[in-house]
Amino acid sequence: MKSYDRQPLPKPVSGGQRFDEGVGPAAQWWKSFGSSQLDAVVAQGLADNPGLQAAEASLKASRENLAAGAGIFYPQIGATFTQTRQATSPAASSGFGSGGIVNLSTLSASVSYALDIFGGQRRGVEALEAQVDAQRAQMLGAYMTLTGNIVNTSIAIAAYREQLDELDQLIAIEKDQLSIATKQQQAGIAPYSSVLALQSQLASLEASVPPVRQRLSQAEHLLATLAGKTPAEWQTPDLRLSAITLPPNVPLTLPSELVRQRPDILAAEAQLHAANAQIGVATAALFPSFTLTGSYGRSANQPHELADPANRLWSIGGNIAEPIFNGGTLRAKRRVAIEARNQTLALYRQTVLAAFAQVADLIRALAHDAEAVQAESKALESAKLALDLIQANYKAGMVNYLQVILADIQYRQAKIGYLQARAQQMQDTAAMYVALGGGWQNDEMAKRKAGM
Repeated sequence: MKSYDRQPLPKPVSGGQRFDEGVGPAAQWWKSFGSSQLDAVVAQGLADNPGLQAAEASLKASRENLAAGAGIFYPQIGATFTQTRQATSPAASSGFGSGGIVNLSTLSASVSYALDIFGGQRRGVEALEAQVDAQRAQMLGAYMTLTGNIVNTSIAIAAYREQLDELDQLIAIEKDQLSIATKQQQAGIAPYSSVLALQSQLASLEASVPPVRQRLSQAEHLLATLAGKTPAEWQTPDLRLSAITLPPNVPLTLPSELVRQRPDILAAEAQLHAANAQIGVATAALFPSFTLTGSYGRSANQPHELADPANRLWSIGGNIAEPIFNGGTLRAKRRVAIEARNQTLALYRQTVLAAFAQVADLIRALAHDAEAVQAESKALESAKLALDLIQANYKAGMVNYLQVILADIQYRQAKIGYLQARAQQMQDTAAMYVALGGGWQNDEMAKRKAGM
C-alpha cells in the first residue's frame, strides 16, 4: 500500500504546506513551530506530567515482572534451619522407654528444577516479554499524546487571546458607532430603529466574549495540568498565534512504515504476541510436567552435633505430574486462549485501520485548512485595503466617520475568521505529527524514558 486513500495527494495552494512523502516526524517535532515558549512548556510537561510518570512506572514494573518470571529457568535452591524441643510419651515410643523431652536440630538445603519439555514455561516468559513490549509502546504513546496535547492546547490559548483582542476592538468600535447613531437620532437625522439595531448588535457581540474567555480559562487550566502543576501555581506563558510559525513542510510516512512507528499499533502487536504465547502455555498444560528434586542436610539432638557426618540426611528424586481427568477444564482453557488470540488479532487490525483512516483524514483536513486560510487571507487583505481606502477618503473629507467605523468592523471580523482558520491549520498540523507516531524513534529522550 503506497497511499492512505484513493485520491492523489493534494497539491499545495499558493503559500501553503507541502507533504514530504516517505519522511517521518523529526525528533522533538514541536520545535518546528519555532516558539521558544512552546518548547519550554513541552519540556516542563515531559519532566513533571504525572500521567507520563505513571506510564514509566508501569513499564518498570512489567520489566521486574519479566525478571521474576524468567527465574523459572534456573534451579530453585533453598536452605532451612529448624530447632525444635518436644516431649514424647511412652506410647509414642511403641512402649519402649519412658518417653521424655527431645531436642532436634536440622540444617538442610534443597534444590528443585522444572524441566520445560513441552515449552509451557518458555511460552509463559515469552508472554511476559510481550507485555513489556506493550507497556513500552504504551509509555511511548503517553509521551506522544502528551506532546501533542501540549502543542494543541498552547495553540488554542494563543488563538483565544488574539481573538479576544479583536473582539475588544470590535466592541469599542461598535460602541463608537452606537454613540454616533444616538447623536444622529437625537438630532432627528436618523431613525430610532437604527439605534436599536446597533444596540442589539453590540449586545450580541458582548455576549460572544464570555464563552471565549471561558474556553481560554479551560485551556490554561488544562495546560497547567499537562505541565504537572495546579492552575493556582501555574503561570501560563504569553503565547500569541503571531509568534508561532506554521511548518512549511509536513512529513508523511509511507503506510508500510506507519505500522512500525505508531505506539498504539506497536502495543496492539505486542498484545497479539502475548496472546499467541498464552496458547502455548495452555497447550503445554495438557501434557505431563517433570520436576527434579534433591536435598541434603544434617539432623542432631544438639546444634554442635550437626558437624558429625553420621547425622547427615539426603534425598534425590523426580516428579512426573500427568493430568488424566479434569472434566475438560484444560482443553476449555486452551480454546479460551485461542479465542482470546482471535479477539486480539481483530483489535490489532482495527487499530491499524483506525490509524490509516486518521492519517487520511488529516491529509484532507490540511488541504482544506490551506484552502480556508487562503480564502480568509484574501478576505482579510480585501478588508484591510477597503479600510485603508476609506480612511484616506475620510482624511480627504470625502466620507463620514461612520463609514470608517463600518470598514473597521468588517476588517476586524475578517481578522477573527483568519485567526480561527490559522489556528485550525496549526492544530491539524500538530495532529498529523502525532498521527504519524510523534517522531519517538528519532528522539533520544523518548528512547531513554522507554529504556531502549
